[in-house]
Amino acid sequence: MDELFRSDGIRTIRTRVRAPRANVFVERWIGTVGRECLDRILIVNRGHLERVLRIYIRDYNEHRPQRSLGQRAPIEEPPPGSRTVIDLDPVRRRDLLGGLVHEYNAAG
Repeated sequence: MDELFRSDGIRTIRTRVRAPRANVFVERWIGTVGRECLDRILIVNRGHLERVLRIYIRDYNEHRPQRSLGQRAPIEEPPPGSRTVIDLDPVRRRDLLGGLVHEYNAAG
């Protein structure tokens, strides 16, 4: 596998032996993208994979609420003040990746 990665210009980084927390964040993200996205779409070629991952990563970082961030997205700026209440009566849903991922926004 290392030679395959090298041929694509990817540098591999080895982690220490018996360091179970060394890869925890990457392994969790890889598991998440696999379960929520790649396990549900038939990828036909590299270009298709890159396009699907680009859409998923943008949604994950810019729209998906994270519990540890107070239901905000990782790249979103925190609202002014500590808490902001938004009336969610009119909500718009936008489907991405053929309906696999949904983005919800206030319509007002």
